[in-house]
Amino acid sequence: MTRVTKVKKNGLIAAVAIGAVVSSAVLASSAVQAAEEVNLYSYRQPFLIKPFLDVFTKQSGIKVNVVYAKKGMLQRLKAEGRNTPADAVLTVDISRLNALANAELLQPIKSSVLEKNVPAQYRHPDGLWFGLTTRARVVYAHKTRVKPGEVASYDDLAKPHMKGRICTRSGKHSYNLSLLASIVAAKGEQAATEWARAVKANLARRPQGNDRAQVKAIKEGICDVSLGNTYYMGAMATNEKKPVQKTWAAAVNVLFPGQSDRGTHVNISGAAITEHAKNKANAIKLLEFLSENFAQKMYADQNFEYPVKAGVAWHPLVASWGKFKADKINLNKIAKYRSTAAKIMDRVDFDG
Repeated sequence: MTRVTKVKKNGLIAAVAIGAVVSSAVLASSAVQAAEEVNLYSYRQPFLIKPFLDVFTKQSGIKVNVVYAKKGMLQRLKAEGRNTPADAVLTVDISRLNALANAELLQPIKSSVLEKNVPAQYRHPDGLWFGLTTRARVVYAHKTRVKPGEVASYDDLAKPHMKGRICTRSGKHSYNLSLLASIVAAKGEQAATEWARAVKANLARRPQGNDRAQVKAIKEGICDVSLGNTYYMGAMATNEKKPVQKTWAAAVNVLFPGQSDRGTHVNISGAAITEHAKNKANAIKLLEFLSENFAQKMYADQNFEYPVKAGVAWHPLVASWGKFKADKINLNKIAKYRSTAAKIMDRVDFDG
């Protein structure tokens, strides 16, 4: 039997399911309490998003009920069907948003505010989802062992001079699959296969750990470069609880590949309106708020990411890594090649 812990504080509902997903009754019961509200399933924990949701409520008068659903969001929405209390979802990675769209769990919306604030490559062509922040898939390079110009593109990772110098997490992880899918989109399946095979041949060790573990390996001399998302650099460089991670971050530079061609691959955190939203108008207002200056800056600063809206100031640490050109291929197109990317990783036995 599912046990649900429910805490209500300052108008914010957080629910945690122990051993199973949270009961939809947590949000359904709140539906009776307020006429102006919106129910949100969030990949990010309520205490992280509470500050700007409080501002949204103050400005709009719309109460936001949040359920933290880091895992099983798609399965939960499927199971709830028309009875879902969720009006909107807040999640990360294009693969998760694409999976929700493919399962027909989202509905298209038209919003001139969202279309103005969110660049075309970071939103679904039909309005099924919208990016809110971006994170770049960059190269972490040792400050002295990697010379300027050695890694100027993703292609350089596949060249002979990188033999035995690369560390990475699993090739089947969504971050690396999205990167490989972007190569398929740009150059075709054969070129992407050759790239994956050549990068595997250049690995210093079998793929393992997370993005931070690769930077640790660089610090320890196991390899010279790794692939990683930009926000991990911010998380390591400011980690007061585990200060050793600061030494890892201090050992590497952030390199943005592809500046002379298609640009650096980026992914997103994003939001969408559910297919059976009961408070659709309020949900649209929430997404519009999240795309405006105040929420854009706070949301991006939380996790050392980049705002999608142009003109919003970057966190000083993020800005210190320098400006870069991002790949402009629509992420929806990249998402379509994710299964192809997974087959390529299997084909070249990348993790073997």
